[in-house]
Amino acid sequence: MAELAKAYDPRASEARWYPWWEEQGFFYADSGDTTDAGARCITIPPPNVTGTLHMGHALQHSIHDSLTRFERMQGKNVCVVPGVDHAGIGTQIKVSQDLFRSTGQTAHEIGREAWLQHAVAWAEKHGGTILDQLRALGCSYDWRRRRYTLDEGYYHAVLAAFRHFYNQGWIYRGERMVNWCPVCQTVISDLEVEQNVIGGKLYALRYPGLDGAPDVVVTTTRPETMLGDTAVAVNPRDARWAAAVGKCVQLPLMDRPIPIVADDYADPQFGSGAVKVTPAHDPNDWAIGERHSLPIIKVIGPDGRITEDGGKYAGLTREDARRAVLADLEALGLLVEIKEYEHSVPHHDRCHTVIEPLPMEQWFVAMRDMAQAVLPWYREGKIRFAPDRFREYGIEWLENIRDWCISRQLWWGHRIPIYYGETSGRVVCALSLDEARAEFGDEPFRQEEDVLDTWFSSALWPFAVLGWPDPERFAYTGGGTTDAGSLATFHPTSYMITGRDILYLWVARMAMTAKQFTGEVPFQTVVVHPTIQTRDGQRMSRSLGTGIDPLELIEQYGADATRLMLLMQCSTNQDSRFDAEVKDNKVTRSATGETCRNFLNKIWNAARFVLMNIGTGTRYELPAELTEPSDRWILSRLQAVAAGVTEGLENFRFDEATDRLYAFVWSEFCDWYIELAKPRMKADDQTVKAVLWHVLESICRLLQPFAPFLAEELWQQLGAEGKACIVAAWPVANPALRDEAAEAAFTLTQEIVRTVRNLRVEAGLGERDEVRLVLSAGTPGLEAMVDYIAALARCSTVTLSTEGCAEQAVAAVVGGVDVWLPLAGLIDIEAERARLTKEREKAEADLDVQRRKLGNESFVAKAPAAVVDQVKAREAELAETIVRLTERIAALG
Repeated sequence: MAELAKAYDPRASEARWYPWWEEQGFFYADSGDTTDAGARCITIPPPNVTGTLHMGHALQHSIHDSLTRFERMQGKNVCVVPGVDHAGIGTQIKVSQDLFRSTGQTAHEIGREAWLQHAVAWAEKHGGTILDQLRALGCSYDWRRRRYTLDEGYYHAVLAAFRHFYNQGWIYRGERMVNWCPVCQTVISDLEVEQNVIGGKLYALRYPGLDGAPDVVVTTTRPETMLGDTAVAVNPRDARWAAAVGKCVQLPLMDRPIPIVADDYADPQFGSGAVKVTPAHDPNDWAIGERHSLPIIKVIGPDGRITEDGGKYAGLTREDARRAVLADLEALGLLVEIKEYEHSVPHHDRCHTVIEPLPMEQWFVAMRDMAQAVLPWYREGKIRFAPDRFREYGIEWLENIRDWCISRQLWWGHRIPIYYGETSGRVVCALSLDEARAEFGDEPFRQEEDVLDTWFSSALWPFAVLGWPDPERFAYTGGGTTDAGSLATFHPTSYMITGRDILYLWVARMAMTAKQFTGEVPFQTVVVHPTIQTRDGQRMSRSLGTGIDPLELIEQYGADATRLMLLMQCSTNQDSRFDAEVKDNKVTRSATGETCRNFLNKIWNAARFVLMNIGTGTRYELPAELTEPSDRWILSRLQAVAAGVTEGLENFRFDEATDRLYAFVWSEFCDWYIELAKPRMKADDQTVKAVLWHVLESICRLLQPFAPFLAEELWQQLGAEGKACIVAAWPVANPALRDEAAEAAFTLTQEIVRTVRNLRVEAGLGERDEVRLVLSAGTPGLEAMVDYIAALARCSTVTLSTEGCAEQAVAAVVGGVDVWLPLAGLIDIEAERARLTKEREKAEADLDVQRRKLGNESFVAKAPAAVVDQVKAREAELAETIVRLTERIAALG
């Protein structure tokens, strides 16, 4: 093999290894593959077919692929199913925009069928973009199994699920409060509602009392909705309004009486304690209306204009109506006050229109029975959540679940399979036109115009992509082939990795559908990753200029460094602030990115140095017996880091796993062991070569889940057994190589070396100044480390003394060892005496703190015994330190 280049080139490695991995079939999994380690499966959350990679995707898929590679190296049959979602409203908007740009025509001008043909062609052209971007990130998914929520098999699954719910009596058409977009003219889900904090106004309006009732002042941010008020609510425990309950006030401008009702929703601490109730235009008011059987008066229509029920204001937009209503109220003396008021206003996240809550007749799924069926899974932990707090949130949501609006006024998606007889009025659920014709015979019929909510099809994802309800036909593996055993082998899936924003709208619904159609949990563990924010805590958004394109990071730092920088910040916190400096959506610098790039360069340079000395492509075996303490130490530390990285991955603590590997490679291996190995390599010591080879090869395997390209590049140079690092065995800690004595001795060595370096600096000496070192004798294992200390601390001699040091010297105490650096004629004695005196005063103050703790009877009685023992040990250590410092001061004369 050719010698490693002087510098690591991420682009070259990415271009070399990804196609090769794919050609070799390393990403593929088949149900017929048997392994003692078992089968694992991840079905990725399908990104929108219209989508491109954003930071949330990049983090999510760095996690996905790290776990995938980790478990593949453990010998498991790992199946990762990629795919895309048809993304109903998002795609409809983009396709309609593209249509108008290219033809000058609108969707309604060309009609539904022609528009759908245009949409299909557009999706085929653009739908693979984000999956190609996941390849650039290094994701090792089984691309043969790629699924699409509008492919034939998935369409079949959606219709089968609808029919099941319909036959159960759970799907019904009724009037409920929904989120309505007046511009897109469709219902949207809660997830598509964006709460924007805006600077608005709070208006205080006076409603005159009737028949002895007092006047009531209510406050609102939407005065135009008062046209549809049907009550005023006060809290039943608010004594100010007790006598008014049951009486009426006059609704200004509309001149109709409305009752004063008692309801817990009214907050006595806000304003007058009375709230206007508009059941047709506010979800909370709708609930009050249901509790008190209030009339529902829609004064704002689906087009965002005032309806005929709005009287003289009919036809005005919401904004114009607000101005007119306020002017008329002011003229009547009923506009009491206007205040500046900052509040959240719901907007459609696609077109940014203010959402109108409206009661509308739509198709719904009754959810209570399904929710009750899966609550035991949540309560008993049959679906594990990491972190676990999200399981409790899920329980609360399921216990208070509301019926689900599944109809959308769109053309793009799964058209609802309901048909209406034109003469009989019969309603039939049929899965095809032929089935509908058989039902209606000669009677004319029409299909429901609406399509299903995108989340309805997504709710089937974990088992539908594995071929449900007919795996022999629909468990696709590319090239017209299927893997009929997929559902039986890979379901339940292993992980669902997602953000917290869709735990209810998607994750809980997947649990409910899996219960209905498979009787199994859909996934064993839900891993909830943090939300990536800007460095100052803002939401990342390309439209706001705060977004970051992960492809820019890959271009700037490489795929491995991009993965690492995301995983290093992936803790159990709900939010993670990404430290990149961004200007106009362009990354100018990322400190973490530079740290990760430097780390990978450090590994590259260390590997290059090692390979130049031990040879490329030569495999080494560890000798049966290791006599050198540094060899025993680094191999012991390797076992510890292997166990630590494994534990981090198994517990989804990606920050801990990467931190442990980083610290081991950068500090222990590169900065300490390689430095000690250099003289031995010059002497052609075969044992040190074997140890270096063994540690470097293990580092490559430990690095593979996080930085796969660099890991493969270096591993291939080592001549290790096997075809590729991606399928090499995961490093398992070997207890026989753990050596606590060697670790303790080397830890002391490191502390002494650091202390000597500090003493040099404090004394104003340079690294090349020749110094001697005297250490107090008697510490077990210290004698064997003298040569290491001399080499690493750059001392001409190191002497172990049982009688101290009679010369003038700077001194310190490290782990019970006295350290003297004789500096006759090279040091300011008075300055050194002052330094030691200050160090002793600090130790005395700390000793006083420990003794006061031990003198506190409450602390001794209540604190855990281990904590009390730690304080006692610290007290003894400080007392000994003070004695030694006093001796050192005395030694200076």
